Amino acid sequence: MRPTPIRVLAAALGAAIQDETPITEICTDSRTVTPGSLFVCIEGERLDGHDFAGEALSRGAAAIVARRPLPLPAEKVFYVPDTMDAHIALSSAYREQFSLLSVGITGSVGKTTTKEFTACVLETRWRTHKTEGNKNNEIGLPQTLFALDESAEALVAEMGMDKQGDIDKLAAAVQPDAAVITHIGTSHIEKLGSRENILQAKLEVTRHLPAGAPLILSADCDLLRAYRDSRLRVIHFGLDASDADYQAQEVEAQETGTRFVILHDGEKTPAFIPALGQHNVRDALAAFAVGCELGIRPQEAAKGLRQYAPSGMRQRRVQIGGITVMEDCYNASPDSMCAALFTLRELPVTGERIAVFGDMLELGETSREAHQRVGRLCREQRVDRLYGFGQETAYMVEAAKKAGLRQAEHFTDKGELARRLADSVRDGDFIWVKASRSMRFEEILEEFYRLLKEKQTQE
Repeated sequence: MRPTPIRVLAAALGAAIQDETPITEICTDSRTVTPGSLFVCIEGERLDGHDFAGEALSRGAAAIVARRPLPLPAEKVFYVPDTMDAHIALSSAYREQFSLLSVGITGSVGKTTTKEFTACVLETRWRTHKTEGNKNNEIGLPQTLFALDESAEALVAEMGMDKQGDIDKLAAAVQPDAAVITHIGTSHIEKLGSRENILQAKLEVTRHLPAGAPLILSADCDLLRAYRDSRLRVIHFGLDASDADYQAQEVEAQETGTRFVILHDGEKTPAFIPALGQHNVRDALAAFAVGCELGIRPQEAAKGLRQYAPSGMRQRRVQIGGITVMEDCYNASPDSMCAALFTLRELPVTGERIAVFGDMLELGETSREAHQRVGRLCREQRVDRLYGFGQETAYMVEAAKKAGLRQAEHFTDKGELARRLADSVRDGDFIWVKASRSMRFEEILEEFYRLLKEKQTQE
């Protein structure tokens, strides 16, 4: 964080002071406080930052932001109605110190991948700062903004949400010059009630786009395809819509990635991404559209796409002898599960196609039917074996069996699943492991790799 006078930050909190003391860091964790920090007391489910305000002050914090009275010197505390909102307001005030090109990305699925592709494209022309990992919420996005410095010429910010109003607050801080909405799915439907409500929540980003700015939407999503906004320049991208402004054609899955051709304004641009699946092509297409709409030449944008590298446990390909594992344990929604199954079917596999799936979360009353739909799709997409772990995947496995998939098993113990998998796999098999991050499927993978290596050593 660039040293910023405390008066600038105080103004964002509604306090008028003339103190020029430089703030060098904004913290929500008292353990990371250093002299010159501003400590914001965030109230979480397990811990309340107010309980650590004294510790933060003793570590050298210049001031505290709090919601309730604290037994601390009054001149050291800024009192606000809501510390989470204050945290975002502080990041907005800090962001305003920089003149840079800004892109906001949201959507039900594909946000992080699209963000990564977009950063690769923009990096071909500008020094680009981006959201790290999936820090896209009320805590993470401000951290992205606080990390800005003079070297940044462009910003790619991922914006997640949990309820109505979240995107509005985050976009106000990001101040986007362009925005992408990747898809409107069923994530968060438990809280928002319908896809239409989810759409309205995502569209909050449009309130913070300047007139004439590009709003880039998926034409493959029914709700986004129909959206129009006379104030903005609405651009559509897609694989399935022949009238989209940016289209991906001639998609060909290869061992190291996917080749395709992008059609825009009657011109074709060859492209390659080091990732598998049509959903990744769609995300790359959105990033390509962002680059072109902001003035990057199509050929340069395509070069940027080649620089993409999956982050975290997002489609990390692991080769152990003749067995291939796709570690895709970052998220799991009905849309992303279906995309994984479509991709698995397309791959040139000499052995069996094996799906190891975990629960999809936050689906509310639609959860049972969603898991059953994925189970039936396993059979339709010719998966040879399905292993499920988690309470909800019992419905998935049951539906797969009813659809005719004989090798479908449900597990309640991760170690047992890992042993069953290690015992049964053979050279040429391709295993797609997918679950929500909170299911901690890395525990299954670690045990599976250990057992598989033991087995291969004995053979």
